[in-house]
Amino acid sequence: MPAKQEVNFMSRKIIMTQEDIRRTLARIAHEIIERNKVIEHLILVGMHTRGVPLAKRLAANIEDFAGLKIPVGALDISLYRDDLSSLNLQPVVKRTDIPADIEGKSVVLVDDVLYTGRSTRAAMDALTDMGRPQLIQLAVLVDRGHREMPIRADYIGKNLPSSRQEEIQVKLEETDGKDEVLIKSMANNKPLSSVLKKGGHSERSYYDSGK
Repeated sequence: MPAKQEVNFMSRKIIMTQEDIRRTLARIAHEIIERNKVIEHLILVGMHTRGVPLAKRLAANIEDFAGLKIPVGALDISLYRDDLSSLNLQPVVKRTDIPADIEGKSVVLVDDVLYTGRSTRAAMDALTDMGRPQLIQLAVLVDRGHREMPIRADYIGKNLPSSRQEEIQVKLEETDGKDEVLIKSMANNKPLSSVLKKGGHSERSYYDSGK
């Protein structure tokens, strides 16, 4: 078994604090209410992993602002990814739990980072296997660009232009013990994937995860 190789970063910068994230989710919740006139037909669906707690926070904000409790689901897209065969991956499948019928409803997909758009497309494929929603919208905490699919978010917390040699890391209290968004630059501008191929290991990266 190859020895672990530490991934060194040239810089590590906090771009969203806990308060930034709180204010951003409050704003997005207001935007969802304004755009969806009949919010009784609304369902929020978080994409594993960090999209799920983000969806729950948005639902709590909507309940505070509009006085209505919105169903919140969790969606796993592992088996819908288009890169499983090419990467020879054995995905760890998490639980999909949609607490309401999505047929004819307005569904807001929630994710932490929008990157290539491939994860969003996989999520839409997974949803349409469960029913035919009237409308699918997308809410993301961070949009970092570099789209490979014709996907755009309807609700964006922060637009963050970035290079492919940078990693965007979202941390949430529910999954990581703290709220913050970081941007990391790779040592010597080497892609993280090239380090991992040599036996290194790292936390989940939005540099090369194909989101």
